Amino acid sequence: MKGKLTRRDFLDKSIKTVAAVGMVPAFLKSDPMRAFAMNGVNSMDSSSYYDRFGVSDSMIREVMNEALSKGGDYCDVFFQQKISNYIGLEDKEVNRAYSNVDFGVGIRVLKGDQTGFSFTEEITPKAMKLAAQTAANIANSSKTVNAAPLKLHQHPNYYPIVTLWENVGIDKKIPYLQKINDKILTLDKRIIKSNIWFIDESGYTLFANSEGRVVTDYQPSTMIYVNCVAEQNGKREQNGFNLAAREGIEFFTPHNINRLAKEAVERTVALFDAVKPEAGEMEVVLAAGSSGILLHEAIGHGMEADFNRKEVSIFSDKINKSVAESFVSIVDDGTNKNIRGSINIDDEGNDSEKTYLVENGVMRSYLHDRISARHYNVKPTGSGRRQSFRFAPMPRMRNTYMLPGPHTKEEIIKSVKNGLYAETFTNGQVYIGAGDFTFYVKSGYLIEDGKLTKPVKDVNIIGNGPQVLKDIVMVADDFKMAEGGWTCGKNGQSVPVSMGLPTVKVSKITVGGTG
Repeated sequence: MKGKLTRRDFLDKSIKTVAAVGMVPAFLKSDPMRAFAMNGVNSMDSSSYYDRFGVSDSMIREVMNEALSKGGDYCDVFFQQKISNYIGLEDKEVNRAYSNVDFGVGIRVLKGDQTGFSFTEEITPKAMKLAAQTAANIANSSKTVNAAPLKLHQHPNYYPIVTLWENVGIDKKIPYLQKINDKILTLDKRIIKSNIWFIDESGYTLFANSEGRVVTDYQPSTMIYVNCVAEQNGKREQNGFNLAAREGIEFFTPHNINRLAKEAVERTVALFDAVKPEAGEMEVVLAAGSSGILLHEAIGHGMEADFNRKEVSIFSDKINKSVAESFVSIVDDGTNKNIRGSINIDDEGNDSEKTYLVENGVMRSYLHDRISARHYNVKPTGSGRRQSFRFAPMPRMRNTYMLPGPHTKEEIIKSVKNGLYAETFTNGQVYIGAGDFTFYVKSGYLIEDGKLTKPVKDVNIIGNGPQVLKDIVMVADDFKMAEGGWTCGKNGQSVPVSMGLPTVKVSKITVGGTG
């Protein structure tokens, strides 16, 4: 019944639903959401989402009017249901499996640049109005506005899937993990242990604001992470590989299953022959794909508008100024099909888009949410994101990547006499203001006389993001998007992201090795 769904009722219902899903003998074909998930356009009307959260147009407007009762300029409500499932397999045995259900609504009021925010896990008129009153306290004025009539906004769907995760029982998932494990143990006799994590998630959101905009979205997500331990002559090494996407179970094709096993094993056993380079400043070649994390951390965060609005970022005075060579272009894109960081809409109800941050070496835009867009008198870039209904949105990256350049990978490698080829990174640390960073290179190679030679490990690179941007001297035509399960943290909030890069040569970065 609308207006009577408490968190306890919801959880009771969800537990029963999850239990039933585990016993489904075949994928359900009558689910009304399935056609929506397969459609390239969001064609669902809002009624199915209203039923999911037990609300109505009139109820939502009443809550927003309560939130605006003390003179707020604007209000929005963000309803969210998220169903997550986890399975862990270690040495052929499933040793952990659990599900998590999250459900609630966040209510935000804006008064100028100030934000009032509250949330509740109880979707009832009483609970929502109490939360709205808390958010309303940001304002103190007798002049009030009422929420406009609500109208559904249609948007494209950048992550169509074939089968909803709710329709996939655990009996359908475990065989994928077992296949990967069996493959790992046959690829190299030095592998003595493997761990595999499988995660899937379904997210439903209903957003409405006091200007009358209503948007809905279904967000699927999945990841398999593989970790290996190998032993050789009493020495042990470990490494891993993972794949992630906004996909359904059909993502785990035989090809991807084989890749997960093969990449994890090869990356692990390569470490037995790895060396440390000599410490010092040298040319560094960033491999295509996941080394884009350096771009994300050392440069991307500095282009988020809240840091620039507060003049924290070194890029705060760089709009329409040259920041790199003319063959360097960087975008942040939420529209890449089925990529982990893609979003149909941001968490402020704005359409996602492809935003040019740097175009032909010139900085063109920051990543804007509603507040920063108003401050700079520009349109939001669809970058207002939040971890969940418990948080207010802020400017965040989606899929951040550099566009292909005029060179080739072979040209770049041949141009380096003594340098480092950095392939994968972990444990980065960045200071947003100055852009200084330190990254741990998990795997890569020495470059000697224009050739990749010995693998490297346990190497740090230290530098400054804006300076590295200026020091990019070659960009290849082999662009690759990272395929892993990247999650970005900022101000206590984490959101899924991705990044990408063609092969890139930086003229100098400090490398921490031996000596």
